[in-house]
Amino acid sequence: MSTVSKNEFRDAMSSVCAAVNIITTSGDSGRGGFTATAMCSVSDEPPSLLVCMNRNSAQSALFFENGRFCVNVLAGDQASLSGHFAGGMQDMEERYAAADWTDLETGCPVLKDALVSFDCELSEVHEAGSHNILIGKVVGIVRSENNSALAYFDRQYLNPAMALSQE
Repeated sequence: MSTVSKNEFRDAMSSVCAAVNIITTSGDSGRGGFTATAMCSVSDEPPSLLVCMNRNSAQSALFFENGRFCVNVLAGDQASLSGHFAGGMQDMEERYAAADWTDLETGCPVLKDALVSFDCELSEVHEAGSHNILIGKVVGIVRSENNSALAYFDRQYLNPAMALSQE
């Protein structure tokens, strides 16, 4: 059986449209955050979702030690914020200074203008290839009145609501 190269796989995955999320944590071990498109629901009983995080990330231990995270689904006008949390800017205070934040039950940072935010307690971690799969039990949800989502497709940000309004 033939194998698929890393570059072939990445090129193919660029054809998959995904929501853009900022995953945050805060607790005794400190505050962290990163941008991710690998997020989805797992179950509605109990309400839970998963996020994939590179195992080599300097923040991995921080997320495990805090035992909680928040998935902030970005609105259509938040592409620049995604860039702040994508890893180019290493200073966490600078990342957080780019937006307004609050917190919910877990104390994790919740983006005030996010499309929707899911406050989670870390319930399981699984290893898969180069990543850890974080499974979180959802303990709180905040939805905004904004109905414009930020999507990532073909290695660029898109605002589907803008495309629909131009038709």
